[in-house]
Amino acid sequence: MKFSKVPSLRGEITVPGDKSISHRSVMLGAIAKGTTEITNFLQGADCLSTISCFRSMGIEIQNEGSRVLVHGKGLKGLKRPGSPLDCGNSGTTTRLISGILSAQDFDVILTGDDSIQKRPMKRIMDPLSQMGARITSLQNNGCAPLSIQGGILHGIHYASPVASAQVKSAVLLAGLYAQGETSVTEPYLSRNHSELMLKHFGADIRCEVCTATIRPAGELSGCRIPVPGDISSAAFFLAAGLMIPGSEIRIKNVGINPTRDGILKVCQAMGGDVTLTDVRKDSGEPAADILVRHSALHGTTIGQGMIPTLIDELPMLAALACFAEGETIIRDAAELKVKESNRIAVMVSGLSAMGADIRENEDGMIIRGGRELHGARIDSHLDHRIAMTFAITGLCAQGETEILGAECVNISYPNFYRDLKRCVSGGAFQ
Repeated sequence: MKFSKVPSLRGEITVPGDKSISHRSVMLGAIAKGTTEITNFLQGADCLSTISCFRSMGIEIQNEGSRVLVHGKGLKGLKRPGSPLDCGNSGTTTRLISGILSAQDFDVILTGDDSIQKRPMKRIMDPLSQMGARITSLQNNGCAPLSIQGGILHGIHYASPVASAQVKSAVLLAGLYAQGETSVTEPYLSRNHSELMLKHFGADIRCEVCTATIRPAGELSGCRIPVPGDISSAAFFLAAGLMIPGSEIRIKNVGINPTRDGILKVCQAMGGDVTLTDVRKDSGEPAADILVRHSALHGTTIGQGMIPTLIDELPMLAALACFAEGETIIRDAAELKVKESNRIAVMVSGLSAMGADIRENEDGMIIRGGRELHGARIDSHLDHRIAMTFAITGLCAQGETEILGAECVNISYPNFYRDLKRCVSGGAFQ
């Protein structure tokens, strides 16, 4: 797909439902008693992988587009699938479902695409094994395919070496079935969608600073989950509005959970004109409309406790920093190396090809803004966030930018190019 410079972006859009919340709503709905109604569900490939896995274990799920009905069968209602569970490209599916499967009365194999089979799973295998799970990497490399032999679990207090919502969630989900209390302590608080949703379904869970503790559940109860728009998807339009002169974009119904709103804080710290309106809360998740206008930006430093609140937005922030005066430092972000691609290396390579002053360091990037960018041929590495980042950057660069594998946006934002085209005032992309 090819992109060229545009004079401005203007309009109002509604981004897809939050990916993290969509995943979790299906998982908890499947192991709850009764029907769970999910509205504004994300129809991306990753979330569809979660639906497919639970259907393979005997859960009836009606997918009506933005509305999904999950007819749960309770904590012990899952059935042994007839074949390995295919998690596709979804690390969230693979890691979270491992916590649930570790306590079932059947054995299962978890697999996925080539990317998933390279992503680290030892980070969930270790704590689950400490709880009594029998979980092994079939290739003995700490990656999928995973063999999980379900059985009896016991509670632990796990001190996670990284702030990871996926690790924390896997352990807490296993804790629903474990004997005694299960706690997870993180160095920094990662996104807390699992904790909020577990409470909404009736789990006995409490949270104090960076520690979440859950007690075994009798049963969970099906409920209604309205999914707010995904701030990680909104990030691309947020950055575009700031980067492209003359732009003004309103992004409707975006989740602004405090464990996810780091990009808003960073954009404002860089001098961005970002305003929240119609702030509200439903089912424990805050949401708002975001109004963004083109702004003169300056560099900043992003690191430490801020990283878990914007880990998925860092590629777009790296590109945004190219349009800010001065130096932007991204550090403490080594987690980017084990996403769908090595996002540090890929961003440095791609932005360098476009003429940016950027260099890689051990756990992040240093970007010196102010250089005019030019078009280039960019390999997305089939990473949806990389493809969307360079689509936006291509609208700000002289000449033509071509993105290889651009269709991978279907993982999280199937209508991304359609929505982007609606906001374009002149210019072109095809």
